[in-house]
Amino acid sequence: MDTPGRLYRSTVMHQRHDRFGYRFEYRLFTLLLDIDRIDEACARSRLLRHNRRAPLAFHDRDHGPRDGSALRPWIDSLLGEAGIDLDGGQVLLLALPRLWGYGFNPLSLWYCRHRDGSLRAVIAEVSNTFGECHHYLLHDAGQPLAWPLRKQAEKLFHVSPFIGMRAQYHFHLAEPGDTLGVAIREYQDDALLLVATQTGQGTALTDRALLAALARFPLASFKVITLIHWQALKLWLRRAPLFHKPPPSVEDISR
Repeated sequence: MDTPGRLYRSTVMHQRHDRFGYRFEYRLFTLLLDIDRIDEACARSRLLRHNRRAPLAFHDRDHGPRDGSALRPWIDSLLGEAGIDLDGGQVLLLALPRLWGYGFNPLSLWYCRHRDGSLRAVIAEVSNTFGECHHYLLHDAGQPLAWPLRKQAEKLFHVSPFIGMRAQYHFHLAEPGDTLGVAIREYQDDALLLVATQTGQGTALTDRALLAALARFPLASFKVITLIHWQALKLWLRRAPLFHKPPPSVEDISR
């Protein structure tokens, strides 16, 4: 990506495949930001702000180490510990910004490229409604990765009280460009339990695009968290089995 950011108008779909099955989808917008050029993206906009209060804002403390520190040193250190050297390559972060001061991202994706342009890693940053976060590092020991990226990861982080920890994620990620394609299949005891997808169309990150997105999805962040609890309530009413939340893992990164 040769610009500091893009905007995607997206559709998110969740479908559960057991006897408590459901399917729902909703529309929202997300931003794809070059983490080294966030200030540049905000300087070009009268609507988007970096680490400041605004109707639309990106805050460093919502991602990575969650302490408000700069994101680039954190991700370079994380990748370095796994033997991955980007040599200053581009890192793109796909996430929903804060709207009206509130933000919640069940999933954020970090696309990590080497200086030569090849994909070297993707970090799936998963957040739950308990204020906790876990990072699944998808890589091949620093070797170039092909698009679309297909990787698996053992579930190590509690997300829903209606899904146990004995599960595995199967990621299928397309290269973000004019279109967006994200698919995650969750298997429990080798049986497909849940499919989640996010697909969308990209456009330039301009004030016109941001204003249109804000007008169409003024409460997107609140919509996400509300739908999560609404689906949980329906599962509870259907008497779906509950899984108690385990103690949080000491490590918040799966390598």
